[in-house]
Amino acid sequence: MFKLFGILWNSFRMAMQELRVNKLRTFLSLFGITIGIFCIIGVLATVDSLERKVQNDIKTFGNNTIYIDKWNYGGGPDNPWWKYMKRPPMRIEEMKFVKIKSQLAANVAMFVSNNVNLSYRDNILNNVNMYGVSEEYNIIQTIDIDYGRYLIESEFTRGATTGIIGYKVAEELFGNAERAVGKEVSYSGKRIIVVGVIKKQGQSFVGGFDYDQSLIVSYRYYAGVFNPDKGNPFIMVQGKPTIPSAALADELTGVMRQSRRLSPTAEDNFSCNDVAMFSEQVKGFFGQVSAGGWAIAGLSLIVGAFGVANIMFVTVRERTSQIGLKKALGAKRRTILTEFLIESAFLCIIGGLIGLGLVGLLSLVLSMILPFPIFIAPNIIILALSICIILGIISGIIPASIAARMDPVVAIRTK
Repeated sequence: MFKLFGILWNSFRMAMQELRVNKLRTFLSLFGITIGIFCIIGVLATVDSLERKVQNDIKTFGNNTIYIDKWNYGGGPDNPWWKYMKRPPMRIEEMKFVKIKSQLAANVAMFVSNNVNLSYRDNILNNVNMYGVSEEYNIIQTIDIDYGRYLIESEFTRGATTGIIGYKVAEELFGNAERAVGKEVSYSGKRIIVVGVIKKQGQSFVGGFDYDQSLIVSYRYYAGVFNPDKGNPFIMVQGKPTIPSAALADELTGVMRQSRRLSPTAEDNFSCNDVAMFSEQVKGFFGQVSAGGWAIAGLSLIVGAFGVANIMFVTVRERTSQIGLKKALGAKRRTILTEFLIESAFLCIIGGLIGLGLVGLLSLVLSMILPFPIFIAPNIIILALSICIILGIISGIIPASIAARMDPVVAIRTK
């Protein structure tokens, strides 16, 4: 144990000495390692942080959830838009039918939307998303209330003139979100009493529900003011915890065909869209981006590896007499080999740490500019150090082998 520690310490000391004595040569040789690690960790950290943000945005669509809509969210040439335009819209009666007939569903909700111009006194906010939802919507969707409360059951049943608004809407109309609770907002001559303000969500990268810029009311109230068929209504169905989304989609297909009384040969005039599909598509896309980052960084690492190998060849030549003296005093081949391999690994680690430091600084700057924080995960740091160690061993294996095979007599006489 003490012998291994001695070898490690000696190798580290030699690596640092190499840096002090030949600063420019060592820096230029390690520059490739630094740039390579900077590229790899920079790309992985950015992609990982962005994917984390997008996946969190996708989770707002609901966990293990199927959207029954007349539109197929997959798109593509086999799904022409005119085909879906002719399909009948979803109805509240169909939502109730699904709720009764489905054995795999835990929660079912109706959703419809429209844009309104919302006002309070002299303040007017255009293009506010007005969402009409049924009772179980807030179970499927995570809606955190910052001030006030969510809609209660009696308000859904009566179609009361109450609603909750997004944080941005509250700030724009009232200056302070907390002041919004209990106030009346209006649109097209109609009034809504604000009973709650939704916690600030931030910008979403996947579209979907913009809660910051929203007004949520009961579906019954919405249907009394607007024609739901023109608001692209759809049914949200969340499966029970142990039920796979594919099984839920198959069951819902049968339930909807039964509801619409389609014959066995008739084509579906609705689509069961699995929210998990978005998550898989995102993983595939970011996997390709990461692969591109690896390809770019790989070139820098190859250049860096040749640079470190060059340092080690020069180091072996400069220390030939020392190597001969060590072998004459009884040092074994594996000891000499290990010392040079560890020194090579230390040099690569130093270059890698510089690259990590640069990524750390870049992440701080980008976190202040981008709408999501850049986070360097521990597994990425471990990966970077592992790459440095492996690259150091590969770069130093030939010079270390040459040093280990030297004849002590010849080596001592070398100047």
